[in-house]
Amino acid sequence: MATNAGRSNPAEGASIPAQAPAAEAPAGAEVPKIKSEKELEKDRKKAEKAAKLEAKKAKAAQQAANAAANKEKKAKKEKADEAEVPPYVEDTPAGEKKRIRSFEDPNFKAYDPVAVESAWYSWWEKEGFFKPEFKPNGDVKDEGSFVIVHPPPNVTGALHMGHALTDSLQDMMIRWSRMHGKTTLWLPGTDHAGISTQSVVENMLWRRKQQTRHDLGREKFIETVWEWKEEYHQRINKALTRLGGSFDWSREAFTMDKTRYAAVMENFVRLHEEGIIYRANRLVNWCTKMNTTLSNLEVDNKELTGRTLIDVPGYDKKVEFGVIVHFKYPIEGTDETLEVATTRIETMLGDTGIAVHPKDTRYTHLVGKNAIHPFIPGRKLPIVADDYVDREFGTGAVKLTPAHDPNDFNLGQRHKLEFINILTDDGLMNENAGPYAGQKRFDVRYSIQDALKEKGLYVDKKDNAMKVPICSKSKDVIEPLMKPQWWVKMKDMAAEAVKVVKNGDIKIRPESAEKAYYRWMEDINDWCISRQLWWGHRCPVWFAKVEGGSDLSEEELWFSGRTKEEAEAKANKKLAGKTFTLEQDEDVLDTWFSSGLWPFSTLGWPNKTADLDKLFPTSVLETGWDILFFWIARMIMLSLKLTGKIPFEEVFCHSLVRDSEGRKMSKSLGNVVDPLDVISGQPARRRD
Repeated sequence: MATNAGRSNPAEGASIPAQAPAAEAPAGAEVPKIKSEKELEKDRKKAEKAAKLEAKKAKAAQQAANAAANKEKKAKKEKADEAEVPPYVEDTPAGEKKRIRSFEDPNFKAYDPVAVESAWYSWWEKEGFFKPEFKPNGDVKDEGSFVIVHPPPNVTGALHMGHALTDSLQDMMIRWSRMHGKTTLWLPGTDHAGISTQSVVENMLWRRKQQTRHDLGREKFIETVWEWKEEYHQRINKALTRLGGSFDWSREAFTMDKTRYAAVMENFVRLHEEGIIYRANRLVNWCTKMNTTLSNLEVDNKELTGRTLIDVPGYDKKVEFGVIVHFKYPIEGTDETLEVATTRIETMLGDTGIAVHPKDTRYTHLVGKNAIHPFIPGRKLPIVADDYVDREFGTGAVKLTPAHDPNDFNLGQRHKLEFINILTDDGLMNENAGPYAGQKRFDVRYSIQDALKEKGLYVDKKDNAMKVPICSKSKDVIEPLMKPQWWVKMKDMAAEAVKVVKNGDIKIRPESAEKAYYRWMEDINDWCISRQLWWGHRCPVWFAKVEGGSDLSEEELWFSGRTKEEAEAKANKKLAGKTFTLEQDEDVLDTWFSSGLWPFSTLGWPNKTADLDKLFPTSVLETGWDILFFWIARMIMLSLKLTGKIPFEEVFCHSLVRDSEGRKMSKSLGNVVDPLDVISGQPARRRD
C-alpha cells in the first residue's frame, strides 16, 4: 500500500514530499523509486547548467557570426577607402619649407611616412641646420662642441638595421647637443672596403659575364669598381637621409677621395721614414681563393672537437679536418724510424727538420742525426733538440715545416733550417712538392696517406680537437705562406694607446669592451698592411732596379714617397752615380690603414685646417663592439702617433642587431633587413 501523502515517517525522521497516488503495480512489476529532496535538487541544478551551456554556445555562435560579418564589412570598407586615397604627391618645391596640408586630406588621416616626412630634409639642408655654428671669430661656441665622425659604411651594398641602430644612437646625441647650443658636427662618409668590395664586384662579374678581373685588366677592373661604388654610394646616402640623419653633407668624406688619399700617403711615408713600416719575408695568412694576405682579425677560427668534413671553395667533396695522422720517418744510416704526428699531413712535403725535447731520453741518441724524406729524393731532415717541444703531446717528436707554420717558423730560424714553400698562390703544390707538383693541396691530403701506407710508414689516424682558420670573406681555409710584405711595428704604439685609456683620457664603455681592449693591445703582433688586390690605395713605395746590381740589401732599395718624384729624389741621393729604374709595388694597403685615420683625415689632416684646429679631438666614437680591434684601436694608435692627440674622448660600443638564429646581420648570409623597408611601412588608409 502507498503511504499517506505528507505524513512523516518516524522511523526515518524525514518528510516525504506529496506525490500523486501510484497506480496499482501489476504483479511482479518493479516499484518506481521515489527520489529524495537532495536528488531532485541535483537534477534541477544539472538542468539549469545544461540550459546555461546551451545559451552560452548560442551566444558564442551569434558573436562569431557577427564578427565574421563585421570583418567582411570592414574589409570591404577598407578596400573602398584605400581605393579612395590617391598616391601621395609632394608639391613642396625642393629646398622650401614643407607645405602642411589639412588633416582632412586623406593622405594624413593615418601616419604615412611618405606624406609626413617628405620635403623636410631638403629644407633642413638648404637652411644649413646641420652645419656646425661658430662664433664670429671662428671659435666654437661658449657652450662647447660635440663632434662625431660617422663610422663609414662599406660601399659594398645597401644598409641594414645594424647601421640604423648606430645612426639612431648617434643622431640622438647630436640633436641633443645641438639643442643645448653647442657647436655640433656629425660628419658623414663611406669606406672603399678593399677586400669586401673587390670580392663583391668579382662575384658580380662572374655571375653576369663569366669574367674574372684578369679578363678585364687592372685599369678596366678598377673603372668597374668605381661604377659600383658610385651606385651604392648613392643608395647609402639616400638611406641615411631617409633616416633623417642630421649630417653635414658639405663635409662628406670617402676613404679614397683626394684629401683622404693625401692622408694615407703621408701616413705611410712618415712611418716608413721612421722605420715603423718595414719590409720582411715572413709568414702571412694567405687566402688561395682571393689570392691575398689577410690580417689575423680577418680570419675566423672554426673550433672542431674531432673529425669533421668541411666545404672548401674549389672542391667537389667536403674535406676532412679534426684528425691527427701519425707516420714514421726513416733515420739515415739505420733501420730505425722516428714517429711524428700532424693535423696537416700534406705539409710533410715541406718538412725540413724534426724537433725533440733535449731531456726526452727516448730520442737523445737521435739528436744531430738526419731523417730521410720518403718522397723528395736527397732531402735530409736534421733532428734538433729544443725546449719548445712538449714531450707529452703526440709522440714527443715534432715535424718542422718552417715555411708553412708559425711555430715551426720560429724553430726554423733558431736552428737555421731550410724554408721551403710547397704551395702556389692558388693552393696547388709547386715544384718543391716532388711527384705531387700541380695537385690540389687537399687532394694531396688523401693521396699522401695512401703513399705512406704503401711504404709501410703510415701508423694511425685519430680524432683531434683543433681550430681551422677560415677566411671571413671567401670561406676558404687559410694557408700560412712566406711572403715579402709591408709590416707596421705595433708594440710601442699599442703601449701608448693603452696608457691613454688607463689614465682616463679616453673612456671605453661598457667595461667589458675596455677589458677586451686591454687584452688585445697587450698581446699585439706587428700588422701586415700589404694586400694583393687591385682596389685600394696602392702602396706609395718604389723598388730601384740598379743596372749592374747593388751592394745594398733588398729592403734598402725600396723608396717611399708621397709622389713618384719624391721617391725618385730619395733614390738619386742614395744611389748617386748609378743608373736605375723605379717600379711601384703592385700591392695595395689594408683598408684599415686608411680608415684608421678617419677621425682626423675627415677634418682635413695632413693639412692644417680650421676644422682640425677647432673640432679635433672629436667627442664620441659610437659603434658596434665587433670592430673594437679592427678599427677603434688602430684609430687611437695612429692618432697619437701622427697628431699627438687622442682621436675622441669616449668610445661607446653598442650591442649587435642579430637575426632569429643569433647571427650578426650580414649581406653574404642574406639575413639583413633594409631600414628603408621599415621606414616605408604599409600603405596609408583612411580611418574615420
